[in-house]
Amino acid sequence: MRMYDIIMKKRNGGELSKEEIRFFIEGYTKGEIPDYQVSALMMAIYFQKMTERETYELTMAMAHSGEMLDLSSIHGCKVDKHSTGGVGDKTSLALTPMVAACGIPVAKMSGRGLGHTGGTIDKLESFPGFSTSLTTEQFIENVNKIGIAIMGQTADLAPADKKLYALRDVTATVDNMSLIASSIMSKKLAAGADAIVLDVKTGSGAFMKSREDAFALAEEMVKIGKNAGRKTIAVISDMDQPLGRAVGNALEVKEAIATLRGEGPEDFKELCMVLGSRMLLAGSKAESVEEARNMLTNVIRDGSALRKLEQFVEAQG
Repeated sequence: MRMYDIIMKKRNGGELSKEEIRFFIEGYTKGEIPDYQVSALMMAIYFQKMTERETYELTMAMAHSGEMLDLSSIHGCKVDKHSTGGVGDKTSLALTPMVAACGIPVAKMSGRGLGHTGGTIDKLESFPGFSTSLTTEQFIENVNKIGIAIMGQTADLAPADKKLYALRDVTATVDNMSLIASSIMSKKLAAGADAIVLDVKTGSGAFMKSREDAFALAEEMVKIGKNAGRKTIAVISDMDQPLGRAVGNALEVKEAIATLRGEGPEDFKELCMVLGSRMLLAGSKAESVEEARNMLTNVIRDGSALRKLEQFVEAQG
C-alpha cells in the first residue's frame, strides 16, 4: 500500500477503505509518513468530503492510535460530557458535581483552553494546589470512592488526533465536518465512557456560526457514537452571547459555586439542567426529563451537589 495511491484515490472522489485509513493513521503517528503527504490528503478530504463509513473508520483509527482507557472497574454507567466551547462556558464545573450527586459516576478527561477561552483544566487550577495529573489507578479509585474525577488528557490518548490537528491548523483544513467530528469523538471514545452527551454551541462566539452547521456536526458525532456502540445524545446551545455573567477562569469557578448554592445566573443554570437531565437519562438514573430535572433540583437544594464539588477538589489536592 502506498500513500501516493491513497491521496490520488481521495483526490479523484473515491471512498477510502478501512485498511487505507488505518495505514495512513498508523504510519503518520509513527512518523513513517511525512507531513507533506498527509497535508495533501487532508486537502483532498476537505474538498471531496468523507462518507459516514469513512468518518467512522477515521475516528476509530485515531481512537486506537494510543491508549484506550478501560473504565470497566468503575461501578455503574459512566457518562461523559463534551462541549465544543465558548465564552464563559464553565458548565463542567457545576454540571459534573450535580450528576455525581445523583449517582452517575463522572470519569472525565478534559482539555486546556483553545484560543482566548480557558478549558476546564485551566479553570480548576484556580484552586491552589489542584492537580489534574492523576495516574489511571488514582483516577479510577477517586471515581469509585467519591463519584467524580477529572484529569488532563494524557499524551497516550488519541495521539494521532493531536498530530493531525496541529497539521490541519497550519494547512487551512480544520473546517471540515468529518475531520472536526472525528477529532472530538476519537478522544471521547478513547476515554472509555459508556455514554456521551454533547453540547454543540452555535452563534457568533462558537466554532459553528450557523444553526445548520451545528446540527450537521451534532448529527455526525451522534452517528459515530452510535456506530461505536455508545449511547450518544447531542444538545444544540446558544453562544451568541457569553454564558452566565462571569468570564475568566477564577471568576467562572466562583459563578459555578454560586450556581451549586442555587444563586447562579438563569441561563447557565438552565443549560446545566438540560445537559444534566440528558446525562441522567443516558445513565438510566431517570426515566423522563422531568424526573431527571427534579433530581438535579433536589441535589442543589439539599447541598449535596456543592458537597460533591468540595470532596472532588479536596481529593485532587
